Amino acid sequence: MRPKPRLRLRPRPPGPSGARRLARRHPGALLALFLCSTGGALAALALPAALGHTVDRLVDGGPVPWAGLLLCAVLTLAETGFDAGAAVLTTSTGARLTAHLRTRTTARVLAAEPRRALAVPTGDLTARLTARTADAATAPVTAAGAVAGVLLPLGAIVGLFVIDPWTAAAFLLGAPLLVALLHTFTRRTADAGADYQRAQSVIAHRLTEALDGADTIRAARTGAREYRRILEPLTTLAAHGRRTWAVYGRAAGQSALLLPLLMLLVLAVGGLRLHAGAIGVGDLVAASRYAALAVGIGSLTGALGALARSRAAARTLDPLLTLDPLPHEGLGPVPGGPGHLELRDVGVVRDGKQDGNQEGKQEGKQDGEPLLNGEPDRKPLLTGVHLTVPGGTSLAVVGRSGSGKSVFAAVVGRLLDPDTGTVLLDGVPLTAMDPALLRPEIAYAFARPALCGTTVEDTIAFGPWTAGPAAVREGARAARADGFVGLLPYGYATPLTDAPLSGGERQRLGLARAFAHPGRLLILDDALSGLDTVTEHHVRRALDERAGRCTRVIVAHRLSSAARADRVLWLEDGRVRATGPHEELWADPEYRAVFRTETGEAEETAEADEGPGAGADGALPRARTEVEAR
Repeated sequence: MRPKPRLRLRPRPPGPSGARRLARRHPGALLALFLCSTGGALAALALPAALGHTVDRLVDGGPVPWAGLLLCAVLTLAETGFDAGAAVLTTSTGARLTAHLRTRTTARVLAAEPRRALAVPTGDLTARLTARTADAATAPVTAAGAVAGVLLPLGAIVGLFVIDPWTAAAFLLGAPLLVALLHTFTRRTADAGADYQRAQSVIAHRLTEALDGADTIRAARTGAREYRRILEPLTTLAAHGRRTWAVYGRAAGQSALLLPLLMLLVLAVGGLRLHAGAIGVGDLVAASRYAALAVGIGSLTGALGALARSRAAARTLDPLLTLDPLPHEGLGPVPGGPGHLELRDVGVVRDGKQDGNQEGKQEGKQDGEPLLNGEPDRKPLLTGVHLTVPGGTSLAVVGRSGSGKSVFAAVVGRLLDPDTGTVLLDGVPLTAMDPALLRPEIAYAFARPALCGTTVEDTIAFGPWTAGPAAVREGARAARADGFVGLLPYGYATPLTDAPLSGGERQRLGLARAFAHPGRLLILDDALSGLDTVTEHHVRRALDERAGRCTRVIVAHRLSSAARADRVLWLEDGRVRATGPHEELWADPEYRAVFRTETGEAEETAEADEGPGAGADGALPRARTEVEAR
């Protein structure tokens, strides 16, 4: 059974942002961390007073102050216990907040309209969803744990005033220098951290580009050049890293000079006050301890640096967290509808500011950076498309490369919202339907499918609902994938990492996944390009068996795909050149020319993907081998 749809993200209303919003996820854990930090700080502040009082009792020569000694021991144990609890809570809470922030950010990206989400380059997006989320999630934990860093020096200064105002005044002489040091450190750390993160994003984006185009790089023998291009920003990255450590080094050096001087000044004044009889030996011991705690304000540099990095990371996540999900009116598909598809004056325009990263580098754009500024390069991808596809029929979408076929496939399945016009499924606009209700009704297969899951069976079962074993095997048979799956070491239980798959075999697993999740609309976006002729023939028979039960939209390159379809949509430069049965369109020589161009490319792709022995000449021997293996 299909599960009930889960609640989807709503547009985020204005309100508290950053650490405060994140802190609401685990208030109990953060409160416990705050209490542990506060308890440890209070125990540390009470210990010098108890120790000084005990020393005075010992110096006076009376009986051993066992109560004072016991109190000092209890305070020491309490400080240690609270600090240990704070350390455990810091680690565990930080991990939970990081997991939540990653999940939330990823959900926002996946729920948003793709053109908005992909405005960030892929490599940069990966860096933001991994390293940046970990940095940003530390803010509430660092803030809760920083209580001790603030309470200790402030309480120590108060303790010095209680013991002797002159020793406190001696410490306060150097306090302005210490505050200025912390302020400068925080500002410079934030700037260096932001620059470092930007350089990391450029490297991540270039590396992702190279991995996606590994075959092209290998064929062109440009590996060394790509290696240099990817690593070229390392010089900038190293410079920002050195600047970060230089900031830390200067702060550490200045504090290493300033803090001992403050300690020496406090002890010198305390010694003079002891010589004058204004304070006792125990007071001097307590004053020395309080002075050590007071100069510990320098330990705030670590917390301030973490907060600065967290703020810089949070700024990079804000554009993702503010992405609105696909709008809808809460409607659902008509129950039991046949899959009647209608497009009314549909148009799609590519905005260079948003799509430039996917369409190639444009003049003036730095590598790895999104086009967020400058004049948009607006180009129509679809214009004025009027079309009706009766439910249960098949539509082949043909045209030369760049004619808008994949854009059309994305629009009719609402992977992309049109800029103008309306797409309706069984009379209901796609934009009015709740995506959680719409998605189970549409199955997709792509030329280069992403294989999700641990095993082959997981990959085929992956979808709007988890397909059962029977549906998985039925889908594999329809896609002609059961033959090679049966030859794998563990069959359907074979881990994907142990399954050496060709391009055509990956494509068949993507088709099997689509067949295993039947809906009223099946969209194949160039999903047959990597198949040999015999395999394609069997897959098309499986598609024909769904006639009357499922509307099929097939982006076609081969003549056979168009010939078997009920109707053909011929696109040219984003416009409808003609529609009708293949036999009628075949009379147009320009229509025939489309297949003379595209068919050769498709056959070359199929031969390359399937490997030796496949394609037009090797398809039949391979098919026999699969049949015999079964």
